[in-house]
Amino acid sequence: MRIAVDTSVIIAVIADEPEKAKLIELTKDSSIVAPPSIKWEVGNAFSAMLKRSRVTLEQAIDAIQIYQEISMEMVEINIEDAIRLAGKHQIYAYDAYILQCAIENNIPLITLDRELANIAKKEGVRVLEV
Repeated sequence: MRIAVDTSVIIAVIADEPEKAKLIELTKDSSIVAPPSIKWEVGNAFSAMLKRSRVTLEQAIDAIQIYQEISMEMVEINIEDAIRLAGKHQIYAYDAYILQCAIENNIPLITLDRELANIAKKEGVRVLEV
């Protein structure tokens, strides 16, 4: 099965968050799918953690190296449709990109973001509950 993942899932797995085991179980034997923008969003998340002193530079670099080892299928999306979703639901572009990825590829979404999960359901996307 192919599954669209958002950054919250990637960060939770990399950072050993409490949800990690459940996320790995849900995605086991599946292909992880995301738009190419996910790499910049992951970088942005770790730079924000650095800025707030939640991680050291060494920890952030280690996390990025782990991220780069994750096997993901990068798929292009229709950015105009994604921006329409962003406007319709008043969400950030990065969230709209992941949502558009799930819609265009007709695949389920896994996210730790409850708001994004609810919006995805409204758009007819199957959401894997964590």
